[in-house]
Amino acid sequence: MSRVSRGMVHGRFQPFHLGHLEYLRGAASRVDEIFVGITNPDPARIKPEPSDPLRHLPESNPWTYTERLLMIAEVASDEGWRERLHVIPFPVNEPELWPAYVPWDVVQFIRLFSDWGGTKLERLRDAGYEVVVLDEGSEKEVSGADVRAALKAGGDWERMVPPGVTAVLKALKRPVRVV
Repeated sequence: MSRVSRGMVHGRFQPFHLGHLEYLRGAASRVDEIFVGITNPDPARIKPEPSDPLRHLPESNPWTYTERLLMIAEVASDEGWRERLHVIPFPVNEPELWPAYVPWDVVQFIRLFSDWGGTKLERLRDAGYEVVVLDEGSEKEVSGADVRAALKAGGDWERMVPPGVTAVLKALKRPVRVV
């Protein structure tokens, strides 16, 4: 794929972890301007998804939109992307709202690790976006569920997230309920 002007990655980022960083780096290396869409931005609008039955549960979404934005902003700063990275809400469950958030000419980058990835691929294509699959055939190495479980157990969660995310999570002034 040749370099494109604008691209986008998206996810819940509960929390942003090293797998997300790999995903973001893959897309950022192919574009001049990168959008990061935070899904499930509004807890009142989260809907169950048959292809990912846990993603709508409150315990799967312990961090607010703003807390996740702060995590991504720290990562962008650490990576030197502050000037070309934009964090936006992305109501993945409501394609009819996407035009209000996502520029029409943004290439969508996704990774396919599950049935949920296939659902997103179909939705994005049905909405008319160009979609590029990154790392096709690779296996997921870390998940938000892994990080949340390590946090809950008092385990070594810091090795699974970028340093900027560690700083944000340690600075939070409220208890975070994790599963």
